[in-house]
Amino acid sequence: MINRRGFGTAVGLGTGAAAVSLAGVHGSRAASAAPRRASTATAASAAPVAHAAFSRLKQIRAGLLNVGYAELGPAHGPAVICLHGWPYDIHSYVDVAPMLAEAGYRVVVPYLRGHGTTRFLSERTFRNAQQSAIALDIIALMDALKIEKAVLAGFDWGSRTADIIAALRPDRCKALVSVSGYLITNLEANLKPLSASAEHTWWYQYYFATERGRLAMEDKTLRHDLTRLVWETVSPTWDFDDGTFERTAEAFDNPDYAAVVIHNYRWRLGLADGERRYDLLERRLAARPFIGVPAITLDPERDPFTAPGDGASYRDRFTGEYEHRTLKGVGHNLPQEAPAAFSQAVVDVSRI
Repeated sequence: MINRRGFGTAVGLGTGAAAVSLAGVHGSRAASAAPRRASTATAASAAPVAHAAFSRLKQIRAGLLNVGYAELGPAHGPAVICLHGWPYDIHSYVDVAPMLAEAGYRVVVPYLRGHGTTRFLSERTFRNAQQSAIALDIIALMDALKIEKAVLAGFDWGSRTADIIAALRPDRCKALVSVSGYLITNLEANLKPLSASAEHTWWYQYYFATERGRLAMEDKTLRHDLTRLVWETVSPTWDFDDGTFERTAEAFDNPDYAAVVIHNYRWRLGLADGERRYDLLERRLAARPFIGVPAITLDPERDPFTAPGDGASYRDRFTGEYEHRTLKGVGHNLPQEAPAAFSQAVVDVSRI
């Protein structure tokens, strides 16, 4: 258990939709028994039933936070924790979660700090969004929910968080599904410029480095339009409607949202300090630790952030049983754009 001994102590810190092929849970093991090799999958073949929203949210005190989360499935089923990214929220899993619950999993989908109904317990707590702090939030949530070990699955900020826990606390991670592969931040590497086209894709993180960008995130109208533009540009084939976006945009009205988002991107660029209590942990992460738990990585083909090489750029970071899948025609918000493929990855990796 982590409690106040914490994630850091262990690393030396010192402080069901019918359309998805989840029938395999009750039947054939063919998918998980296949050789662990790169593959290309098309998610469009299985269109799940759309769910309007989670029927009920829960709250629980965990670490520095009072965490808002959705929970579906049997209380004693194998646990799966689904982690969202930016600018998204728990509704990235509004179709994934019922599929997995129907298949017998206990599915927990938390709002990350600064999002939705998740709140800091103290006004005095620094609104920090460096990678180790967010990972500690999830360990604290697992402790509060009495989840010893779970499959961790995520994209964007969620992938990074799941990767960190899988790398440094494999005792808490049964297996991993990580969209875009290995996303643990290396601050030194982030100081190096990329190609012009790659830098152009990251336009908003440079905007957030300015006072104009901070003010825009604090302004509800400007924030709304900026995040909507990000959805459109990073998911060019996803034909989402206004209601789908507005449902998620409600999570951005959290009073700490702007502070958390701005700190995250400024910290990653070396423009904002983290907290000293996380320094030793961040040094461990800077060494690019290996991930030894069973893992499936998913690359969305139409995501402008997807690294070239069909997973080759991060393959060496995964030392356990491993499979890579590229999803054709899918953009950045993979769980919501291709919930059947994402759910199947969770099922497959949990059997390894």
